[in-house]
Amino acid sequence: MSESFHFSTKLIKETVAVDPQTGAANVPVYLSSTFHQKDFDHYGKYDYTRSGNPTRDALEDAIASLEGGVRGFAFASGMAAISTAFLLLSAGDHAIVPKNVYGGTFRILTQVLGRFGIEHTFVDTTNLDEVEQAIRPNTKVIYVETPSNPTLAVTDIRAVAALAKAHRCLTFVDNTFMTPVFQRPLELGADLVLHSATKFISGHSDVVAGLAVAGSEEIADKLYFLQNALGAVLGVQDSWLLLRGLKTLDVRIRKSADSARRIAAFFAAQSEVRHVFYPGLTDHPGAKLHAEQATSGGAVLSFELENEASARLFVNHVKLPVFAVSLGAVESILSYPPKMSHAELNEDEREKAGIGSGLLRLSVGLEDADDLIRDFSDALVDVRAQETVGSGE
Repeated sequence: MSESFHFSTKLIKETVAVDPQTGAANVPVYLSSTFHQKDFDHYGKYDYTRSGNPTRDALEDAIASLEGGVRGFAFASGMAAISTAFLLLSAGDHAIVPKNVYGGTFRILTQVLGRFGIEHTFVDTTNLDEVEQAIRPNTKVIYVETPSNPTLAVTDIRAVAALAKAHRCLTFVDNTFMTPVFQRPLELGADLVLHSATKFISGHSDVVAGLAVAGSEEIADKLYFLQNALGAVLGVQDSWLLLRGLKTLDVRIRKSADSARRIAAFFAAQSEVRHVFYPGLTDHPGAKLHAEQATSGGAVLSFELENEASARLFVNHVKLPVFAVSLGAVESILSYPPKMSHAELNEDEREKAGIGSGLLRLSVGLEDADDLIRDFSDALVDVRAQETVGSGE
């Protein structure tokens, strides 16, 4: 029955569970590491919170339903979710990964998994020919971020998933930027969806968490085994906070995305801005494809100033955004990818990934768009003045 509801209604239905005994409108916080067993030979559903907890279950059930998967999993961080997903591979297996992949994922692939014989190849996943050419007999996973961080490149999820299936491998999709509000990769053929739930799903910069949703029972069983064995589960209190954040996800991200579209158009019209990366702009190379697989350009954009000096000047003069790592919060967050999210990449790797020295990433929050634009406009005046002095004009 719930499948006939609009997404915003379904979101509330999946996150509000009335307690049958007390009538409480919120899922209880079960702060218990262990559970009494009434029968010597037959244990109940819960025995130890690492293996399962009713509060965490409510969150995992909710995200599974919202992504259209068979089972959800809550981890202690986004990287815990991603690392556990890659541990579905074995020694000798091979993964195809975007060349501009998030720095944490880059680190786990290059400095950890390689030591255990798991191979990888970095490619431009927006180029299907390049993806196909990278497939080997031992390729088991094609990993996708779309839109990518921080250049917002768009990969064709449906086409990559079809290519993966033709070669008997899996498709993992990081859906952090879009969330199930705007994009549902499992419906496009992906096998596993991953989230840094620290970002939009939490939405308040107060929880570090990761989520995964499996598209099949086979993957779900394997992932649960790893989640339980490794123990990188999300704590009970944080599970409850994430459920609370999830309830307002739809209205938060839609408001932020509306503002992001206006701000992207503003930056695109400024002479000091060399390039704007935002799939909601019609001149974005992936705009048409993105519109086919997602319902919004999202709430994150990047823009490139002339160089690092200009980026520093801009950051020093804005007043509203927080200058910090992370994204997806009620407050706007301005980041400098070369020294933050992608610091693990060397200069040559960053240049190949299109991450220039003047690139700034903006996660648009819930402030009024006019106030943000005014703040950015004032900061650009200072950038313009400095560049004029620097050029000797």
